[in-house]
Amino acid sequence: MAAFFDQVPEAVQQHLRGIIRTSGLSATDESLEQLAQGWVEKMELFTAQTLDRDMEEVDVLPQDDARGALVLTYSGSLITLGPLDGQSRSAEYTSIGLRRDVPDKASKEDSRLEQDVTMDEPVVFTSGPIQRSSAVYKIAVPRGDLSPEEQSLLLGDATQILTEGFVEVNKTIILE
Repeated sequence: MAAFFDQVPEAVQQHLRGIIRTSGLSATDESLEQLAQGWVEKMELFTAQTLDRDMEEVDVLPQDDARGALVLTYSGSLITLGPLDGQSRSAEYTSIGLRRDVPDKASKEDSRLEQDVTMDEPVVFTSGPIQRSSAVYKIAVPRGDLSPEEQSLLLGDATQILTEGFVEVNKTIILE
């Protein structure tokens, strides 16, 4: 029964248990398994897109790092951070679509990170589309010496494909 739930790291399992309370799903093992299946599918989509774009996974993105990034959270949300432009960067947040306590989607052009983006810690903004995310599971940054415009295009394309994929995953969770 718990084929997908068993594939999820323990810290993420604990987080998914908490999401059940705010998702509208019934608090059953079956619902938890559906949520875990969705998380595994999103993680696989994220990994495939970052590999296809030759992005590098890192443990930390310093807040003053000029590169943009794609971030996957414990809850299965996607955060796209544009390249640094002076003191700010664009930021887009796309939630898992099942939670009632966060927006489905939010963006802000002149966002500012409060701290480094670090695995197993939330993304925290002093000014951004959200105040803070759930803990970070993966961070992927563009490799090489791409211009800010090239990074923005790469991140924008990946975000569009991931968002569409995540929406489809959410539909299967809700319909099952």
